[in-house]
Amino acid sequence: MPTSVKRQLPLSPFLTVYRWQYTMTLSIMHRITGCALSVGALLLVYWLIAIASGPEAYDRALAVFAHPITRIVLVVFSYAFFYHLLNGIRHLVWDSVHWLERREARLSGWIVFIASVIVTLLFWVVVLSRDAGGAV
Repeated sequence: MPTSVKRQLPLSPFLTVYRWQYTMTLSIMHRITGCALSVGALLLVYWLIAIASGPEAYDRALAVFAHPITRIVLVVFSYAFFYHLLNGIRHLVWDSVHWLERREARLSGWIVFIASVIVTLLFWVVVLSRDAGGAV
C-alpha cells in the first residue's frame, strides 16, 4: 500500500464517530448528575451552616428554600440523586457480570430512567404532604 494514501482517522473516538444510542444518553446523564450532585451539596452545606448559626440564620435559610425557584432546583437535584443512585446500582450489577447483554443493558437503562422519575415523584409527594400537614 502506498504511503501517500493514508486514511485520516481520529486520534480518539468521539461522539460523532458512533451512531447515537439512548444508552449513550444514559451514560452522559450519569456523569452530569454526578456533577450536579456536587453543586447540590453546596445547598446542603448552606442548610447545615444555617442550622449551626442559630434561629435567625435558619429562618432565613427556610425562606430561601421556600422560594419557588429553589423548590424547582431541589426537585432537579433530587432527580439527579435518585437517577445517579439507581444507575450506580445498575453499574454494580454489571460489575457482578450480570445483565451485560445488549437487550438486558437496554432494559435496565429504561428501568433506571423510569424508576428514578417515579421515586422522585413519590419523594416529593411525601415531602409536600408533610409540609402541608404543618410538620417541618
